[in-house]
Amino acid sequence: MRIGLNISTSAAPGADPVADARRAEELGFDFVSASDHPCTAHPSHETWTMLSWIAAATTRIEIATRVLGVPYRNVAMVAKMSETFDRLSGGRLILGLGGGYSDEEFRAFGMPVPTARQKVDGLAEAVQIIRGLWSEESFTFKGHHHHTEHARIEPKPARRIPIWLGTFGPRALAVTGRLADGWIPSYSFAGPGEITAMRERLLAAARQAGRAPEEITCAYNIAIRVDEHAKPAVGTLAGSPSLLIDTLRGFQDLGFSVLNFMPVGDAPDEQAERLAREIVPALR
Repeated sequence: MRIGLNISTSAAPGADPVADARRAEELGFDFVSASDHPCTAHPSHETWTMLSWIAAATTRIEIATRVLGVPYRNVAMVAKMSETFDRLSGGRLILGLGGGYSDEEFRAFGMPVPTARQKVDGLAEAVQIIRGLWSEESFTFKGHHHHTEHARIEPKPARRIPIWLGTFGPRALAVTGRLADGWIPSYSFAGPGEITAMRERLLAAARQAGRAPEEITCAYNIAIRVDEHAKPAVGTLAGSPSLLIDTLRGFQDLGFSVLNFMPVGDAPDEQAERLAREIVPALR
């Protein structure tokens, strides 16, 4: 079982994402992650830039984009950025990609607003382009949403950089099963009652594509609060350590070998400490 910890992109006074990531490394988490929402009313860091600083300030911990909105960036440039990031960090990148969640962000930044189908199709094309540029000397791809023309990037990645997709709908799950190395849905969007059927749909698509289902890492992104007196909250897993451990073990039984924790509450540092001391050892 691998365990990750979310790092807030907040740029408010007193926020220190690099210190938070260093502490996560000290506490023994396997990776840190950050979401990608460039248009916010509150002070925030741009995700890729922030994670680059974190990579430079840490030594062991893996670093995941959870998840980059594909329409925000040219996908060939993402392939180049990712190779550089992975090489300079010593092979620690997990490239998480998604179709783009908020239509309001697209409008605010003057970008075309893709339909749900266009988001899924564009995500599939992005994975194909990124993998092609990482593996072929010269890569041409003519898609409906993204394309390259005799594109080259050197050097090539020294390893297979994992690509995880944050997907939920039937077509997007099928894309994940066909093309991705990992799947990272969120508890707040898909609870235990829905997640099993989603995972089965994804694994069926993998089998139809001639892939072994075990090739796909299943990671669950969970908003969580360790609090013996916590009241139930929609989209957040909260309770005593024993209750949380039992629930999280149930997710393991559902086929999730990776859990990514998003601490909820007024004291995220304290929550990270409690997760590391009281929850993680029991899961491992």
